Amino acid sequence: MKASLATTLILSGALLSGGCATKRYVRNTTTPIQAKVDQVGEQTSRNSQTIEDTRSQLKQVDERAQSGISAAQERASTADSRAGDAMGRADRAQQSADKAQQASDANSQAIGGLRNVIANIDDYKLQATVAVPFGLNKYALDAASRGELDKLAEDVKSGRRYFIAVEGFTDRTGSRQYNEALSRRRADAVVQYLVAKHDIPIYRIHMIGLADQKPVDQAQSRAARAKNRRVEVKVFSADQTLQSLNSTNSAATVAAK
Repeated sequence: MKASLATTLILSGALLSGGCATKRYVRNTTTPIQAKVDQVGEQTSRNSQTIEDTRSQLKQVDERAQSGISAAQERASTADSRAGDAMGRADRAQQSADKAQQASDANSQAIGGLRNVIANIDDYKLQATVAVPFGLNKYALDAASRGELDKLAEDVKSGRRYFIAVEGFTDRTGSRQYNEALSRRRADAVVQYLVAKHDIPIYRIHMIGLADQKPVDQAQSRAARAKNRRVEVKVFSADQTLQSLNSTNSAATVAAK
């Protein structure tokens, strides 16, 4: 009986001793693993924080990039607008230059025509004369005057070498300065009508305002003053002289044969 109790006690002690050893083994085995797990968890937390910080930085960079892109687009739009304005100014400057060149060409043509007239002035003969009357202090053309100018214009259009002298006059009432200005207005009205209505080249027209000079009637009556309020339009042509020269040359050629 005593031997059995002793055996039991020995076995119990062995079991207790084995259980303690097993717990220590488990504890010694799992503790490093837990520490590693904890370390991995901490590292994961740090990595997550780093990722979040990186995302925040990327967001800020993206916002700055978008802001920069918007600013660049705005500057580009402004630059395009300024370029468009510059092109517009350049176009207007070119148009002004073209107009100036056209005006210069027209002036050169007019000067050339005038020089040609002066060089051959003796060849030009008076071909037609029209007197355009005006009312007191008036410088507008009436229907009858326009009709007379229409006939004259149709007659000269077929010519090749001609010029038109337009001389404006007034009566002797009023100041000298006023009459000079009025006579020019009357002459200018005739010139504008011939150029605008009948396309007479401006370089073929020579205009002057002579106020109360060269009156056609020296009397002081109302009728005499009415006669003096006028514009005289005179057409000079060298076509007849040219035809005569051509006829003479043709006859001389025939005689030589």
